Amino acid sequence: MRTGTVLVADDDGAIRTVLDAALGRAGHTVRSTGNAATLWHWVAEGEGDVVIVDVVMPDGNGLDLLPRMKKLRPELPIVVMSAQNTLLTALKATERGAFEYLPKPFDLQELIGVVARALTPRPGEAAPQPAEGEEKLPLIGRSPAMQEIYRVMARLMATDLTVTIMGESGTGKELVAQALHDYGKRRNGPFVAVNMAAIPRELIESELFGHEKGSFTGAHQRSVGRFEQAEGGTLFLDEIGDMPPEAQTRLLRVLQQGEYTTVGGRTPIKSNVRIIAATNRDLRQLIHQGQFREDLFFRLNVVPLRLPPLRERAGDIPDLARHFLDRAMAEGLPLKTLSAGAIERLKAYRWPGNVRELENLMRRLAALCADEEISAAIVEAEIHEPDPATPAASGGDETLSGAVERHVALYFAEHGAELPPSGVYDRILREVERPLIERCLGATRGNQIKAAELLGLNRNTLRKKIRELDIEVVRRSR
Repeated sequence: MRTGTVLVADDDGAIRTVLDAALGRAGHTVRSTGNAATLWHWVAEGEGDVVIVDVVMPDGNGLDLLPRMKKLRPELPIVVMSAQNTLLTALKATERGAFEYLPKPFDLQELIGVVARALTPRPGEAAPQPAEGEEKLPLIGRSPAMQEIYRVMARLMATDLTVTIMGESGTGKELVAQALHDYGKRRNGPFVAVNMAAIPRELIESELFGHEKGSFTGAHQRSVGRFEQAEGGTLFLDEIGDMPPEAQTRLLRVLQQGEYTTVGGRTPIKSNVRIIAATNRDLRQLIHQGQFREDLFFRLNVVPLRLPPLRERAGDIPDLARHFLDRAMAEGLPLKTLSAGAIERLKAYRWPGNVRELENLMRRLAALCADEEISAAIVEAEIHEPDPATPAASGGDETLSGAVERHVALYFAEHGAELPPSGVYDRILREVERPLIERCLGATRGNQIKAAELLGLNRNTLRKKIRELDIEVVRRSR
């Protein structure tokens, strides 16, 4: 293993001591300081083969110092450490030329490995230009699971690599796709999202690739597809596992040859689109069942990115809950806070609906909770899960009635003493429709045909309602 001189800048004396000892045992010479000025002096004098720098120091910011060091010594590898563990911190470190970003607390052996890699000769790479301004956080969470997501995303920003995001419903797959676009090299192009599960299978090819006039019954004029709409930008294909075989074949051609034809068209159209796919299903299992092309899987799965369910990142729940309460307040709902007991109850819950379920709960509590502080008892009343083995009580009708009464009361409360405008019927109907359809889809394991029969609806009517109500359809094998 190559050894060299490592410059360490961190205002925490304990961290400096640990790094001194660990890097020294690995054979490196270590010089450490607690301020940015001394580090800059050493770098300007040409000292050091690798720099390890903290973001926050008494006399400066490591991220602000990084471009100066890279301008003076472009070949110098710089490792950034930070306790400000957000996606923006990882992005800024990468954009400003950092060799690696490590969130605190870091794994000592991993850091030693990073230093070893930094000392390995490699071709020079031009660092991307830094993003201007301070954007709002695109993703919330400082847990170790999210730190790994941030690090992978930061490395992907300057590329056009195809990404497949995997995770349960409600984990934020579209938010990750949007962030990859907004902070990537295609940020000035369009971001187009398509949910495969929300489109009738017979219309998916036309939806994606467009169609020519007269190509099928009802095609009265040429229609632009989502690939053409996303030209120069990013196309996000959500629930890719629901794509029918014919569309899979067309998509494979785009990924292999960079071109496609419209439905009914003959002239190939060049495509300049980055593909990001997402799924809550096991694509390898679908391949085994003959429902998904293996060659398409390998083309899509260039960079797999697994989003952890909320139960695996419970430490992020307080930040997420406060964020959703702040958002609710910005939308006009009353200011609410969470008691310590409420936060602990939220962290103990399993969250089958993941982040989306937490957001809906915070919005509901902001609207309905009479007290400014949300207590543990209030949270418990909202998220208590009945024993599935217990038969429904005879008071089921009263439960539905009570829910309707609460929504009507809320509708009136939003308008104070004034009589609210018309629309309460449609509003309450939507509140009842959504859980009813979701329950039927769950009972039929996501089979929309069987769910439509159970509900007594036409299949197209059910699909329309799924789109209108933005219902996630999860198909499960028996």
